[in-house]
Amino acid sequence: MARAKSARSGAGALARSASQLLHRAQQLALDIYAEELGPAAVTQRQFALLTAVAAYEGATQSDLVRVTGIDRSTLADMAARMIGKGLLARERSTSDARANAVRLTPAGRAALEDAAPKVARADARLLKLLGEASRRQGLVGLLRDLVMAGEALQAPPPAKAAKVAPPRRRTTTPSRPASKRANAAGRPSAR
Repeated sequence: MARAKSARSGAGALARSASQLLHRAQQLALDIYAEELGPAAVTQRQFALLTAVAAYEGATQSDLVRVTGIDRSTLADMAARMIGKGLLARERSTSDARANAVRLTPAGRAALEDAAPKVARADARLLKLLGEASRRQGLVGLLRDLVMAGEALQAPPPAKAAKVAPPRRRTTTPSRPASKRANAAGRPSAR
């Protein structure tokens, strides 16, 4: 009897846990997405990356991490696989030679255009479960607020003004005789 009671109170705790409820809602969203798009379609995260690349053509992978919320290593792996499938192309960024810019290929654009109406149907099905429109809009607004608050917490603090050190005084060395001076190659002068 004690075991049944503790199981019920544990279920109550799960029913009040925001993180558990968000996880279950995400699972529901993924199930609906899979039903609408089918097994051969791009995944939900791939769709998010294709959408971000279309909106920010030529963005670096670091920019796409910020836009999508996908962590850096996962996004790099996804991009590599999507490049291999011919959905994306990667090239050196024109603004930062150390960074890679990502763009859609014609196949990537076609995959995005094919998936977009199906994703819209999946979103509509998910939100329809809430009933009235005001509740649907409220949920989307709350989720957006939660994401924005989380991003604000993760943002790096503003940089403090660096203290500027006074310029160093140049010290002079006594002149050496010409015979002891080194030439440009570092060898003593022949003079």
